[in-house]
Amino acid sequence: MHICKKKCNFAAVFEKMDKPIVILAIESSCDDTSSAVIVDGVLRSNVIASQKVHEEYGGVVPELASRAHQQNILPVVDTALKRAGVSKDDLSAIAFTRGPGLLGSLLVGTSFAKGLALSLNIPIIDVNHLQGHVLAHFVEDGTGLPHPTFPFLCLLVSGGNSQIVLVRAYNDMEIIGQTIDDAAGEAFDKCAKVLGLPYPGGPWIDKLAKEGDAGKYLFAKPNIPNYDYSFSGHKTSFLYTLRDMLKAHDVTTIDELAERVPHLREDMCASLQATVVDILMRKLKKAAKDLGVSQVAVAGGVSANSALRQAFVDYGKKYHWEVFIPPFSFTTDNAAMVCQAGYFKYLDRDFCAIDEVPYAKTQI
Repeated sequence: MHICKKKCNFAAVFEKMDKPIVILAIESSCDDTSSAVIVDGVLRSNVIASQKVHEEYGGVVPELASRAHQQNILPVVDTALKRAGVSKDDLSAIAFTRGPGLLGSLLVGTSFAKGLALSLNIPIIDVNHLQGHVLAHFVEDGTGLPHPTFPFLCLLVSGGNSQIVLVRAYNDMEIIGQTIDDAAGEAFDKCAKVLGLPYPGGPWIDKLAKEGDAGKYLFAKPNIPNYDYSFSGHKTSFLYTLRDMLKAHDVTTIDELAERVPHLREDMCASLQATVVDILMRKLKKAAKDLGVSQVAVAGGVSANSALRQAFVDYGKKYHWEVFIPPFSFTTDNAAMVCQAGYFKYLDRDFCAIDEVPYAKTQI
């Protein structure tokens, strides 16, 4: 866990604790610019501006991402404040994603948060992006969704991370298992690209898988010790299967192969998705059994995958877990989760020094 070494002294902030606690949050770790507002623990707004420019490149281009953040951040923050019905003068603190992520993108959000906080003489709160995903389960958004109690296990899966996290408290998280190479979301995106599907590939895998046969193709399931994952061998198995099919049908492109093999993309996506979900859930089941934990959550971008969400429901019934699945609006990068983490830290007066800088990589 990343911990700020220096903290600011904002004693004046707490002289008027009778006022509502209003936290503004900024998320800019990758290619989504987002801002949210929480008032006394209740989410009032969560605004996200996505960047379509990366689709033609088949992946996020860091320089383009940071430029788009510069264009989006002011209108996104302004919209979040207006939807929440508050002004900047009502703010108690500003939370921001400090890392991990793309440094250029993080610098935009960090600089904006610092500048606005200095102008208002209020504290800033740095948030670990991965912790934010876990804490999305505690956002009070008015829907009445139940929240997990500590301790619980969280399967954190995204394009860059596949981790099993033991959550003892909002500020006490331990990674007990993680991928040793590729992440599950990365495997989805890369395999989707090979199939000629648009970026991001994960949603397309999910969509086509619903029309395919999950048992049509068998892909490797690497046997990694303990609770760790590996998806590089699985991805290679997928590529070799396609290679052999191209050779067997004497064609050179996926489109040509799809003309000769009915439902090729649908069946490949269904088989790929079923294998990834099975790999994820088997390790999670082992961790839950070994640790005696019956509350299990899922978080991160891949938690939007319909097969993974259904697997959580099925495993919950079979193994008597109490499962927690986030709303779709909290699966991708969003400021609501950053705001929730910031609210918890505000209550603990855990502020960040103004001279702290973003970081690209860190553990949870």
